[in-house]
Amino acid sequence: MKKVRVTKSSGNVFADIDLPNAAEHSIKADLVLRIAARIKSKGLTQARAASLLGLAQPDVSKLLRGHFAGYAYERLFGYLNALGERVSIEVSQAKTKKDARLELEMTD
Repeated sequence: MKKVRVTKSSGNVFADIDLPNAAEHSIKADLVLRIAARIKSKGLTQARAASLLGLAQPDVSKLLRGHFAGYAYERLFGYLNALGERVSIEVSQAKTKKDARLELEMTD
């Protein structure tokens, strides 16, 4: 029997595979998951969602399949607004430089 090597995740798959800007990718992925959940909860087709978001349907499809690298935070926030979500941004001082980081907190 062959042994399987297992590596514990850091909690950020993008960091685990050494992608640059891993925190940014992780946050954008979470935002896209929220967009997808909102589209589903509203019972929207991709065509209807595209109309609300100001996108073409194929672009909605790509976004929902994880092709979000070219999207700025502001754009994703705008999509959430268009779907009826409130977006708040908080900037606070970190206790140490090591604690300075980008975080995303979502509530239901």
